Parts: sequence; structure tokens; C-alpha cells
Amino acid sequence: MNTIPNRRVFGQRLAAMAAAASLPAWAQPAGTYPQRPVELIVPFAAGGGTDVLARALAETMRRHFSQSVIVMNRAGASGAVGWQELAAAKPDGYKLAIITVEMTMIPHMGVTKITSDDVLPIARLNADPATIAVRADSPFKTVEEFLAAAKKSAGSVRIGNAGPGSLGHLAAAALEDKAGVQFSHLPYRGANPAVLDLLGGHIEAVAVTPVEVATYVAAGKIRPLAIMGDKRIQAGWEQVPTLKERGIDLVIGGWRGLAAPKHTPPEIIQQLRTVMARTLQEPELRATMAKQNMGEGYLDQPAFLEVIARDNATFKQLVNKLGIKA
Repeated sequence: MNTIPNRRVFGQRLAAMAAAASLPAWAQPAGTYPQRPVELIVPFAAGGGTDVLARALAETMRRHFSQSVIVMNRAGASGAVGWQELAAAKPDGYKLAIITVEMTMIPHMGVTKITSDDVLPIARLNADPATIAVRADSPFKTVEEFLAAAKKSAGSVRIGNAGPGSLGHLAAAALEDKAGVQFSHLPYRGANPAVLDLLGGHIEAVAVTPVEVATYVAAGKIRPLAIMGDKRIQAGWEQVPTLKERGIDLVIGGWRGLAAPKHTPPEIIQQLRTVMARTLQEPELRATMAKQNMGEGYLDQPAFLEVIARDNATFKQLVNKLGIKA
């Protein structure tokens, strides 16, 4: 008696399966995501702070994600090379990227046309201030001595940064404006190459974030002179003053976040938001971030979008005021 209904139901299921199989990957039901490893683009060279965070994140995500996450470095143009790849990717959730505060800077400098509107931000992972750091054996013991040398001979003090339009570049340029000095800005393909050149004695300083020099500070090889935050930070940096403490009213910081291509299905984005909320609470990841002096600052998508809009307006005004062009 049940043969005909069963055959009908079976036939309907087969038809549904065939229809789903004929759809492109990005149109598959969100419940099937992910079915294969996911690529995570890091738009800077290996070894820098963004790379460190991405690899720790990918490792910890395994506890809340059914597939592995493969980190791919795509350095160049202060992050624009990697972000262009993300913007051009299929919106299927299988290619993600780390975005950084530079995305709100470099479009205004003419480095790229890629903006945060060309991708889909998911969550902010951390936030930290910019810092000026020198070698431990540098003659500059304080930020005042550092600025005095730059004022005495314009362009004689070379400061490395992660690339044209990077946080370090704008932070150092803003410091020039506030202190009335002139540096020689040297762009690199990421913070790590700049830090290595500092260690090699090829430049006098770097403008980066604490995580990008934390290992060398802990080893006694690099000395941070000041940070550009509202307050001092911890984890071995308690003695490093803010610029505001030294009479320079300048606060500039950065962030790192996760993004997907535009038009990625909302079900997949929601799943990734949930995974980020859980992953960023894992004690192991939090310990890694603290050890690297990487400021916490997780924000879910709505709040993250507000920060991006605010920073975009702030840095657009700063770039125009200082006349910074790539």
C-alpha cells in the first residue's frame, strides 16, 4: 500500500539532490558549508603582526569549524594586492581575508581603488596603537631625543613602515606634523621586512604596532620609545609612555578584521560571525595575543562596520590635511 507514495518521495528527493548538484558552489545550501578547506589571505609578508594573528586564528578556528583554514600571504601595495584578490573571488565562503585599518587609508592616497565597500567585513579581531621603536643600542633613549635629532637635520632619521599608506606611514607623518619635524619614510612589503632592516642597522626606527616588534622587545633587541594610544599598555610595555604623556596630542591605532567577498550568502556570513565570536574567546588564542602584545578588541559585524566608517572619515581628513600621496 505504501509503495507508490514511497516511490514518489524517493523521486522527489532524487530530483532535489540533482538540482542542488547543478548549482554553483556559492549557491549551495548554507548548511553544507564548509565542505572543503578555506583559504585565508594575509595581505602582508609572513612574520608580521597580521600574519601572526592570522595563523593563530586559523589554528584555533579548528575547534569551531569543520574544515581547515589555509593561510596564504599576498603581500604588496600596503594590502591592496590581497584585497583585490578577495574582491574578485567567488562569494562562496571559501576565500576570506584579513583586512586592516589600512583599507580606510590607502584609497585616499591613490594607492588603490579598493575600499571596504568592495568586500564584506565580518568581525574585528583586535585593535592596538601605533608605536615608534628603535634598536636597543640606539643613541635615542627617549622620544624627545628622537624628535630632536629629526628636527636638527631634516630627513636624516629614516623610519620604516609596512608600505605606502600603512598605519605606520600615516602615524609617522602625523607625528611629523604635530612635532614640526621631517623624517625620511621608507616603505616595505610589510612590517616584518622593515623590522629586520632596523635590526640590521639600515634604518633608525620603525613605525608599526606593538605586536610587530613584541618578540624583539622581549629579547632586548628593540626599544619602543612611545605608543600612540590613550593609555599605556601591559605585557612588558608598562614603562613605555604615550605621546600624550610627552605633550604630543596624537592618538592613532590600528585594527585587524576578517572579511569575505561581497554577495557571500548571509547564512555563510552568520556562520562565520558565530565562529569568530567563539574563536576569539578561546583562552589559547587570547594567551597568544597577550604574549605578542596584541591588543584585544573583538567586535561583531554591526559594531565593526561603525568603526570602519569612522576611521574612513578620520583618515580621509588626515590624508587631505597632510597632502600625503603614494
